[in-house]
Amino acid sequence: MSDEDALVAVEREVALMFRRGRARVAELSRRVHPGLEGMAYSLLGYIEQAGPVRVTDAGAHFSIGKATVSRQIRTLEELGLVARETDPLDRRSALVSLTEDGRRRYLAARDARMRRVREVMGGWSPQDVDRFAELLHRFNEVLEEPTAE
Repeated sequence: MSDEDALVAVEREVALMFRRGRARVAELSRRVHPGLEGMAYSLLGYIEQAGPVRVTDAGAHFSIGKATVSRQIRTLEELGLVARETDPLDRRSALVSLTEDGRRRYLAARDARMRRVREVMGGWSPQDVDRFAELLHRFNEVLEEPTAE
């Protein structure tokens, strides 16, 4: 396979992975709560992992605008999955964290997702899984770098 053919194959496989990933995240969001949009699961995961976060930090993490992330947070709050509290370091800002129900629902969906990952990768050697994780991490780091256009 030529270098160009290999790059075309990578682009095709990454595009397929992204499409499937968006569909899977939407499914996981609905597993957490039937009224959630696709991004909600990822947002809950970020909040669970990062701890109490500012809405603006969540938006920056996902590279989405304040209005979009605020709408998502408001929906999560209305459903009782997250709670806001005043940021003690900046009383003008709020911190968002998972409620107990939000954490329980998110972890149940995450556990289902991890069962699927284990099932899919069950036939892989530990070395292949490690290498795949390393390469994905390397790929994602490069994607975070600003592009020169």
